[in-house]
Amino acid sequence: MSENQSFPQSDLFSEQTELKRQLGLTEALSIVINRIIGSGIFRTPMPIMMLVASISLFYGVWIVGGIVTLFGAFCYAELVAMMPRSGGPYAYLKAAYPEVWTFIRGWAMFFVSETGAIAAVALVFAEYTNALYVIITGDQYSRGMEVTIALSVIWLLTSVNCFGIVLSGVLQNIFSFLKLFAVGAVIFTCFTKLGNLAHFTTNFWPEEFTWGTMLAFGAAMRYGFFAYSGWEGATYVAEEVRNPRKNLPLSIILGIAGIILLYLAANTAYLYQLPMEKVQTSKWVAVEAVKMAVGTAGGVMISIAVMLNTFGNVSAQILCKARTWYAMSRDGLFIGPLSKIHPKYKTPNTALLVQAAWASLLLMGAGFAEHAYETIIDFFSFTSSIFNVSTFAAIWILRRKYPDIHRPYKVWGYPFTLIFVLIIHLWFMVVTLITAFIPSLIGIVLTSTGLLYYYRSDIKAWFMQKF
Repeated sequence: MSENQSFPQSDLFSEQTELKRQLGLTEALSIVINRIIGSGIFRTPMPIMMLVASISLFYGVWIVGGIVTLFGAFCYAELVAMMPRSGGPYAYLKAAYPEVWTFIRGWAMFFVSETGAIAAVALVFAEYTNALYVIITGDQYSRGMEVTIALSVIWLLTSVNCFGIVLSGVLQNIFSFLKLFAVGAVIFTCFTKLGNLAHFTTNFWPEEFTWGTMLAFGAAMRYGFFAYSGWEGATYVAEEVRNPRKNLPLSIILGIAGIILLYLAANTAYLYQLPMEKVQTSKWVAVEAVKMAVGTAGGVMISIAVMLNTFGNVSAQILCKARTWYAMSRDGLFIGPLSKIHPKYKTPNTALLVQAAWASLLLMGAGFAEHAYETIIDFFSFTSSIFNVSTFAAIWILRRKYPDIHRPYKVWGYPFTLIFVLIIHLWFMVVTLITAFIPSLIGIVLTSTGLLYYYRSDIKAWFMQKF
């Protein structure tokens, strides 16, 4: 690895690629939907409500999270239209920052954030499988069985993604439809049966507004942002999308705008059927809400629907994120074999398999914690926010570094949109560090080990000189 490796401008902004461009707008939009709608809308209402303990702040988390996400999408739309390269944020950081920062971001994505998210959603699939088992049998199986099921899902979907982007694209279309149908079914079922409007007015405001209230709101944003996360998913496969300068920005903005409305409707449906206290204690909130509306049969139906949702989300994450490790390896910034493309299927199979292996290790390490899902999110939130800030700031840097490059799309409301997004994410970083210090510290330490890998030649030379 060369510390001063340069990336030709023609490579940064070119649409030329070894990969096959076989995905259209429908597939790109499906990836966005699949990446966003996963475990979040079915699992995060509980920790969010536990933290804010009021209806107004509960909605505030979802509204603020949605607005910040949409504004962030405006920023990404400029980046991806200008640089339709695989790897998502990695590609933009590569163009804007020194090589070492780009590398550390990719290292953190692999060892902390992105594989951690795969593990978290696979775990929710297993939890809702358990919910279905409880409804049918009245018994609950062990945490060990949940972890085993989650591991099986990761490896099954990794195997499927090894057989070509066309098959993966078909899966994205199927699961995006099923996800929208499932969330729509929850909303429709809850609103067509008699609920209780008093749930929206009881405990509407927090008992008091203090610094602790702000910290609780910021901590709840950790789960809100996770529920909206994945909207940049289509940028990871930018080199496999047809007409990427148009289709990718359009898929991101359309996908997010629709899902903000869908999430607000879903949470309203939950509260129409369940009081705040029930939302605070139920990790199967969608099942509980539908059971309250139509009974056990509805609970069975929604359990299956959530399982399909999370299954599809894990598939989308596996598909998208492996392209980052492929892109890094291709650029000489990661383990060499990860850049290998399968000669027949033209997919980065080595990257897919190594990704599955590390996600499995994270799952086994955190899966037996009392609040395993929240623990995994806490683990990567601070580290992710550091690089989110870097990626958004790349807009400003690249406008000065490459002022003459064609930009088919420019950030709406610039610079105010960018400033707003940066302020919110910087505030979120501080709150996350305060409220989840130990998990954040673990994430920082794992990320920092990347420096040992990056400077390994220099470190080896130093040791040989000294000893």
